[in-house]
Amino acid sequence: MLILAIESSCDETAVAVVNDRREVLANLVASQIDLHRQFGGVVPEVAARAHLEVVLPLIAQALAAAGIAPSDLDAIAVTHRPGLIGALLIGVTAAKTLSWAWNKPLIGVNHLEAHLAAATFAFPEITYPYVALIVSGGHTNLFHVPAVGVYEKIGGTLDDAAGEAFDKAAKILGLGFPGGPAIAAAAERGNPAAFNWRDACLPRKNPRDFSFSGIKTGVLYAARGLAGRRGELLLDEQGVADAAASFQFAAVRALVKRTVGAAREKGVRWLAVGGGVAANRALREAIKVAATKIHCQTAIPPFNLCTDNAVMIAARGIEMFAAGEFADLTLDAAAR
Repeated sequence: MLILAIESSCDETAVAVVNDRREVLANLVASQIDLHRQFGGVVPEVAARAHLEVVLPLIAQALAAAGIAPSDLDAIAVTHRPGLIGALLIGVTAAKTLSWAWNKPLIGVNHLEAHLAAATFAFPEITYPYVALIVSGGHTNLFHVPAVGVYEKIGGTLDDAAGEAFDKAAKILGLGFPGGPAIAAAAERGNPAAFNWRDACLPRKNPRDFSFSGIKTGVLYAARGLAGRRGELLLDEQGVADAAASFQFAAVRALVKRTVGAAREKGVRWLAVGGGVAANRALREAIKVAATKIHCQTAIPPFNLCTDNAVMIAARGIEMFAAGEFADLTLDAAAR
């Protein structure tokens, strides 16, 4: 089985060709980081126009890289939710058009389910049920996954996503965009105990939820004073590093504590982690150590399958193909 997969939910245009033997024949990503860096974040309209320019050439390149023709494909899978609506529409329209033109089945993939499929794709030995953490710029959720394609949400952020908090904290500290790698790099030079944000991301009422809005305010006041955005940066280079390290420590601690706690409560033997923030080395290392203490194995995809990519769309598409879950040409994009 050969699947052509398209991902355009945010600021990465990605196309992949994958078969059901878990062989990746093509995996291409057109990044928009440089395009959005001048704005300090992703601009939805700019992202959609960039997708429009590259999606068809990228598809042609992927087919050429895989050494196949459209007639060799068994289906086309595409992200249709959730994400930036304009960005999603570009990918969905391209997939629907090619499905019609090439007479190939169409599969509409949920971006969050695809992040989980990336973990099972990279770790085929994973057993069900398992607990999964999806942590990215737009999502921070905990799931219990009892079987393929069955997802029970058991926790999540009450306000901002962890990745969004990384971006905002980096912007406040003058570290640039994207925030995740910038915070991680600065944190290597800092003291994680310099600021008392240890429990800032752990709401007390629900032991499975997260909260990242308060720590953003803490970073803002530490860096700019009570004047907030109107104030000048009060921290020197070491102070910025200390703030980055303290922020990262608190965010990682919350993610690990909630995820491992859910795994213990559910009595599972596997923990899966997906999403862009799963590329953070501190999080990867901390969750592996904590999981070992409760005799859990971890399924954390390689770095290139954590950030948005089309291999994960293909992986979920293969599961849906096997289950006969196809879409028709009325498939539409949905932001949520």
